[in-house]
Amino acid sequence: MSRRCELTGTGPVSGNNVSHANNKTKRRFLPNLCQVTLASEALGRSFRLRIAAKALRSVDHVGGLDQFLLKARDEQLSSNALKIKRELKKAAAAA
Repeated sequence: MSRRCELTGTGPVSGNNVSHANNKTKRRFLPNLCQVTLASEALGRSFRLRIAAKALRSVDHVGGLDQFLLKARDEQLSSNALKIKRELKKAAAAA
């Protein structure tokens, strides 16, 4: 399972551990991924996603999963999230 957020595409980044003696060794900063269940109001069901804690705050700020997915760029979204986005667009067109 890749360490990548399904909604924002956030992945590991590299940096350095810096000791008191200023020795630098490579390290990785991993995203804070959480397994969450988010409800879609338009589709009337919930989806299980592995997203970063920061993305969860962004979803709440925008107003829910539906609004976040409709605003998000397709390059950032995982294949699972893209499938949900297509279902949302189809439901919006039918309504």
